[in-house]
Amino acid sequence: MNKQHILDLSLAGLKQLLSKWGEPEYHAVQIFSWIYQKSVLDFSGMSNLSVLLRKKLEENLFISGFKLKKKLVSGDTTQKLLFELCDKNLIEAVIIPVQDRVTGCLSSQVGCRYGCGFCASGKLGFKRNLSSGEIIEEALWLKDNAPEKTLTHLVFMGVGEPLDNYDNVLKAIRIINSKESLNIGARRITISTCGLIPGMKRLQEEGLQVELSISLHAADDKTRSRLMPINKKYPLSVLISACRDYIKKTDRQITFEYIMFRGLNSSLQSAQNLSKILRGLNCKVNLIPANPVKECGLEPPNKLEALIFKDHLLKHGINVTVRRERGLDIEAACGQLRLRYENK
Repeated sequence: MNKQHILDLSLAGLKQLLSKWGEPEYHAVQIFSWIYQKSVLDFSGMSNLSVLLRKKLEENLFISGFKLKKKLVSGDTTQKLLFELCDKNLIEAVIIPVQDRVTGCLSSQVGCRYGCGFCASGKLGFKRNLSSGEIIEEALWLKDNAPEKTLTHLVFMGVGEPLDNYDNVLKAIRIINSKESLNIGARRITISTCGLIPGMKRLQEEGLQVELSISLHAADDKTRSRLMPINKKYPLSVLISACRDYIKKTDRQITFEYIMFRGLNSSLQSAQNLSKILRGLNCKVNLIPANPVKECGLEPPNKLEALIFKDHLLKHGINVTVRRERGLDIEAACGQLRLRYENK
């Protein structure tokens, strides 16, 4: 497609383009309103624009390049959407309604190059980064399918490593955060990383109050390297040191995601190791019973084991929650639907 994705443009960028065309810049605010507030994804429906401007927009730009290939709805109301992109690649995104919030889970890449042992996202290898416009288009689709067409939170925890697509992810966040766009507060946007320290160091200089989540999943190098090959490049001592720097620089809390696997990282000894390495950090731990992924051969612990793990962390002053399992009946773990579809 030779047309430019309008969602790649910030409001300032769209104003600049319209000015180049000899059009008043205020039309950019109108176009943003149609797209982001009114969910109109067709230029022909933007009735307060002239026919000539709508035609010029149509000739040079496009709004939506996704095709919805499959939509699954869980008994717990979680939704998983599988999208086909313009180049026929597949990505997926998830809507998670919980009480007074609706969280959209976004992908940042087609595939992933980091090969975490528990994740279906990288089983088909890395193909390419998503553009900022494609990331925003995911968010628009999720908003349109969410209860009352509202998203309150966004998490970059779908397919791909967000800090490996740093520039596009940050550009998308800045547009999504703007009041003329989806106006989702920075504190309601979470970037999850496997621990790419160069990206963390860049992020701490941005001045954005986004939440940072670290996929930890083990408290010793041997186990973490088995689960997450990135640990061989950035071992735990280096990662935790970078986390301390991030907290000091930003004065913000870090969340550590810890998926619990039976017989691997869910024992009392693992809890003891975890409490030691996190001692003194301004952090919280999000314990997640594993979503079974057949291709990975890993299973969640039993409830008693998870409770003992949680209680040990609490007794040692670590803020901890246990994430409720969501979407098990629709295989909502990252990359599972895409993996099933491409393996047909």
